[in-house]
Amino acid sequence: MHEFNYHKASSVADATAKLAASDDARLLAGGQTLIAAMKMRLSAPADVIDLGGIVELRGIKVEGAGISIGAMTTHATVAASKEVGKAIPALASLAASIGDPMVRNMGTIGGSVANNDPAADYPAALVGLGATVVTSKRKIAADQFFTGLYETALEPGEIIMSVSFPTPKRASYMKFKNPASRYALVGVFVAESASGMRVGVTGAGPCVFRVPDMEKALGKSFSPDAVKGIKVPADDLNTDIHASAEYRSHLITVMTRRAVEQALSN
Repeated sequence: MHEFNYHKASSVADATAKLAASDDARLLAGGQTLIAAMKMRLSAPADVIDLGGIVELRGIKVEGAGISIGAMTTHATVAASKEVGKAIPALASLAASIGDPMVRNMGTIGGSVANNDPAADYPAALVGLGATVVTSKRKIAADQFFTGLYETALEPGEIIMSVSFPTPKRASYMKFKNPASRYALVGVFVAESASGMRVGVTGAGPCVFRVPDMEKALGKSFSPDAVKGIKVPADDLNTDIHASAEYRSHLITVMTRRAVEQALSN
């Protein structure tokens, strides 16, 4: 690990000021990705700004017909939340499936969303539920937030404050996980809301994406058989040591069917 300056921010305004004062700073949320990258010398920021002490970034609130989750809220807190479990049980279940107990007790929703790992679980939930990312500067719809491999719409100096999720009529998340890391080789979040069907897929491509053909089919008939003949082309999907693009294409259909089955049984 390279030498760096550590700063503990006392507020969002303080964190913003510290970011502006450095030419090479990174924000530290749960540290599950950044610290590992720094240890392997894949990342070497001059300044690390810790958001852990900012109370206003933590907590879960029921807001109208939805749930707002503070950026520094841990996965374990989301998984155990009675409010999330009642309003969006699929989201609580997703949080409970992330990594291992240490990761769930240290990792945060804001850190996961900002990092936008192609195999992370939360991006599928944000896109599947049509969530909104609330930052220190603006509100960004999930469909516009995730822009590419480890890339988001966040601008320099912009800090995620919270994520707002509308409550769906029904929803479910199913993933085919790597047995060691529990990352999603393919994860599918299916949700039906007042505005229609949404299908968010993670793990399969460089970035989370929706599947319009499946959404259209499920809008006509919410059943596993509605999507059994629909396949996402393998051309732009990931191939690695864990699975080929063709296998991931197959898994998208399988996980979508399982998600629909689970949503119907809840």
